[in-house]
Amino acid sequence: MNYLPQSLTHRRAPRFRLADVAPVVLQLRDGRRTSSELQVISHAGGLLSLPTPLDQGSIVNLIFETERGPVLGTAEMLFPVTSTQQPFRFVALPDSDRSTLQAAFQSPLYRNTDEEEWIEDFRAAVVNWNPYPWSSRFRAILAVTVAALCLGSIIYFFSFHLK
Repeated sequence: MNYLPQSLTHRRAPRFRLADVAPVVLQLRDGRRTSSELQVISHAGGLLSLPTPLDQGSIVNLIFETERGPVLGTAEMLFPVTSTQQPFRFVALPDSDRSTLQAAFQSPLYRNTDEEEWIEDFRAAVVNWNPYPWSSRFRAILAVTVAALCLGSIIYFFSFHLK
């Protein structure tokens, strides 16, 4: 089994959200088994939906099925994010399983959450984009200036004619 080296870069691995439910079987070190569902997966780990979270730091063997075949790896359970969601990181993943996972990421069943976030940010920027940011300010300044000149002219006119 190949052990995954700790990344020297601080770049986040692309995460993929599954379009369909992917059951996962976890085997703990004491031999107990529990089932869960895979919600998010990346080359580095993922997020599971569990009936009850496991202890942080627990080492488990996990297996799940992809469109390209099964993936079997060893993972460390991380701190739960909710009462039913718990992230994990792979600590060992054979080359063949890593290749299977990589091939599965090319499938339409996996949606890249980083790309989705980027697309949503881009859409928001397009909606809020103002190609002429100074034009609205210029119109406001022009309106205030015209109003001030008109008011000044009216005051001058009445003050001159009321004498």
